[in-house]
Amino acid sequence: MSIRRTAIEADDDFLGDFHVYEPHRAGLPRMRPYFRELWRRREFAFEMAKSSIRAHHQDTALGVLWNVLNPLLLASVYYVLVMVLRGGSDKLPSGYFAHLLAGLFAFYLVSGAMAGGASSVISASKIIMNTAFPRMLLPLSTVYVAVRKFVPTMAIFLLAAVISHLSFSWVQLLAIPMLVLIIVFATGLAMLLATLQVYFRDTTSFLPYFVRIWLYLSPVLYYPENVPEKLKILEFANPLFSLLGGWGDLLVRGELIPWSMWLQAFAWAFGTLIAGALVFMSRERDFAVRL
Repeated sequence: MSIRRTAIEADDDFLGDFHVYEPHRAGLPRMRPYFRELWRRREFAFEMAKSSIRAHHQDTALGVLWNVLNPLLLASVYYVLVMVLRGGSDKLPSGYFAHLLAGLFAFYLVSGAMAGGASSVISASKIIMNTAFPRMLLPLSTVYVAVRKFVPTMAIFLLAAVISHLSFSWVQLLAIPMLVLIIVFATGLAMLLATLQVYFRDTTSFLPYFVRIWLYLSPVLYYPENVPEKLKILEFANPLFSLLGGWGDLLVRGELIPWSMWLQAFAWAFGTLIAGALVFMSRERDFAVRL
């Protein structure tokens, strides 16, 4: 009884000498202590992300260069595939390779956050069992890893843009807030999948197939206006249609996108973030029992 009283009488869920883990009904923690502790331990997430990046490529000859080569080689494969299907490079729109790079690099950011987030809680089971901290730091660290891997790829995009003789204008600066919305959306997905993986261990097994289909349904290999009429529903049902479609139009074409696309992107990004955060926080105190 004294053990339980020590935990309850602590100032918040992350202080005290003892912590008792037991199944509980879904419920949100006290928000102010939770986010205060989340901010106080932000360096923990950064260090986890840095160690993950170092460990992921420590046994390869090219090391962290794979962060750029992997999506670049993938873009080259898809470019050749589309070129063959269209019957030659002369039938591809001007600047198509730059569009393909921009879309794939951004999609790679989202898929990387999804994959990392899905395994973030399970892979940190020993830390969870022995340390009291806001579990949200785990999927957040994987999003940071995905962003760190994305940043160098923009140098490749700029090179492709110069080679493709793309014009540059102030409109392309609006791609920055669209990128922020993409990261916000990826963060929400990472938290949702992290929670789902704890209860359904087959999540990571199905995720690669889902990601590949999602890629084909998103305006990455094609332009948004090239969607067949019978698939126009994708403009509303696919979150990445507004996010990646707007990203490509702003960054590659330098064209202003309609306000409706901005509103859709904003709604999908922050709606997914809020849903992911609420689901994750309401279940995270049950993780130690489930692992």
